[in-house]
Order: sequence, then structure tokens, then C-alpha cells
Amino acid sequence: MTKSMETKQLGKTGIFVSAIGLGGMPMSIYNRPPESESIQVIHRALDLGITFIDTADSYCKDESDKHHNEQLIHKALASYKGDSSQVIVATKGGLMRPDGNWTRNGNPEHLRQTIKVSFEALGGAKPIDVWQYHSPDNNYTIEESLAPVKEAVEAGLIRFVGVSNFSVEQIKRAQDVVDIVSVQNQYSPWERQPEIDGVLEYCEQQGLTFLPWSPFGGRRRHQNLEDIPAIAQLAKEKGVSVYNIVLAWLCSKSPAILPIPGASKISSIEDSAKAINVKLSDEEVRKIDRAT
Repeated sequence: MTKSMETKQLGKTGIFVSAIGLGGMPMSIYNRPPESESIQVIHRALDLGITFIDTADSYCKDESDKHHNEQLIHKALASYKGDSSQVIVATKGGLMRPDGNWTRNGNPEHLRQTIKVSFEALGGAKPIDVWQYHSPDNNYTIEESLAPVKEAVEAGLIRFVGVSNFSVEQIKRAQDVVDIVSVQNQYSPWERQPEIDGVLEYCEQQGLTFLPWSPFGGRRRHQNLEDIPAIAQLAKEKGVSVYNIVLAWLCSKSPAILPIPGASKISSIEDSAKAINVKLSDEEVRKIDRAT
């Protein structure tokens, strides 16, 4: 692990991971890079001390390509020359990709099946480090959908459980079924919902790790970060990228936050890893808050 990479505890597990993770999605959807390049990106992330990788069964082009990102990550870890034994891979299940669209599927039978396939895709030699229910499906209760997840924990297929796109009330219901270590909701300069809906505060109270998805605003918006004067100005003053400023802003928002910026290029993950060294004053954080 590089000396500069800070670590933080994953939930209350006693396991420490890098304070900035790697999001695998860009390596498996739309304009994905060749596999060999993606593997180089993952290897570079490991070289930089990143020990937390986020993926999902639905990070793929469509249903015929399901579990692509999980298989890719397993391949990268298996071929890494250094020590990858401390790496935590967090996957998700519960979204489908018909014709490349995103739809929810909380059917317990489907989740039971996809957990087994994810287990195999990630190597099948040890439990899935973290399995997250990707998004609640209104056709099923949270209790129904999480029943097979609890089974999988008891059967040794899953080590830890997280939830994604959940409200505080939904997180509480999930906790009544199975221990929860993490919550993954959207959070960026454009999407500030976790600050006002109580989720971030609840994660702090409960000792849950909060994983902000789409920290740069997603495909359409990440190019517009330069257009937010407060962010662009701070990046210029500190001699870093606007992405570094956003990641530093997120980290300053709560000790529960562990950003998982996506990357499909070596330069992207190298840049994201540098954000750990960027510190913002309270006033600088307020300046970004006001601007967004």
C-alpha cells in the first residue's frame, strides 16, 4: 500500500480499506475500454493503495453480458503481481439490463440466483466481501427481498451486506432482517439529497459507511465541473483537478463517506487517488455548498 493512501473502517467491521475506492462501472458499460486496458487500470489502483472496489452484477451492456464487471475485477485481482489479499470487493444485485436499460428486480428468487452467480463470477473461493441490494423494488417488501440475502450470509456466500438507493426508513427495515455495513446513494455537488433526507446523519449515528455514487454528476455532468466557479477557482489555487476538489469536498462532509469514483483510464484513477492529499477549510467547503 502506498504511504499516502489513508484508510478508514468499513462500517463497524474492524476491516480498514482505502479512504478512496474505485468504481468499476465505466469499464463494463457503453464505451468500455478493451479488457487489457481495464485490467491495467485496476492494477494501477492497487499499486496506489486502493483496497476497495465497487461493482454490480448489472455493470454490463445488457442481460446477455450480465456479471461482466465482476468477472473483470476477479481476473484483474487474480493476475495482479502484488498482494491483493486485503482488497474488498463490494458488488450489488437487484437491477436488470434489458436492451441496455435499467429496471429493478427485487424478486427473492432472482436475488437468490444472482447472488450465486456473483459468488462464482468473483472467483467462488471465498464469500462475497460486500453484497448490496441495488435498489428497492416496490413489487416486493424489503423483508421479502432481503430474506435470500440473509440466507446467503448464513450459507457463507456473503460476508457483509449493504443497501443502495435507500431512505432512512428503508435502511431501518433492512437492519431488522440482516446486519448492514454500508449505504450507497447518489451524492454530488448537484445531488445533495443525503444532507437533507437524514441518510448521511443516520449513517454517522449507526457507524455505517456511506458510498456516494456518481460523485462527479455522471456522464452528462462531469464535464461541467469547470463551470462551477467555486470549484474551478479552488482547483486552480491548489494546483489540482476539479475532480480532486469534489472528492475532497465529499470527504469533508462526513467521516462516514468513502468516495468510489469510476475510472476507465489509468490517468483517471491516478488523479482520484491524489484527492486524499487535498484538504479543504470549513470556509472552502461552505463556498462550494453555496455555489451548488
